[in-house]
Amino acid sequence: MARSTRFILRGVKGRVRHNHNFAPIHQNSAVIITACQFNFHGGVFGSAGRPFLGDADVFVTNVGPHDPEGGDGGVEFHVHTNSPTPIDVMVTITVLEDVESTNVL
Repeated sequence: MARSTRFILRGVKGRVRHNHNFAPIHQNSAVIITACQFNFHGGVFGSAGRPFLGDADVFVTNVGPHDPEGGDGGVEFHVHTNSPTPIDVMVTITVLEDVESTNVL
């Protein structure tokens, strides 16, 4: 069964390395990460707002799940924003079933 978690990164500009620990993830996990610009409304406290398609390109690269290192497992990745100013980004991490095999080609 797939499991997901979501969070908002404030003021992202350029390429930002991020690590997020999430108990269901370990090194053999299949992980999908999506990202988009987020627009707060009704104040900047809490998560009131919605994702939206702004002018900035927002994308994720270099997704690397890892085993627990003194806590939960997690995933490292880069978030990229092509924006002249810092923007808020909503990130969703989805963990699928374990990878069935790894081959070197």
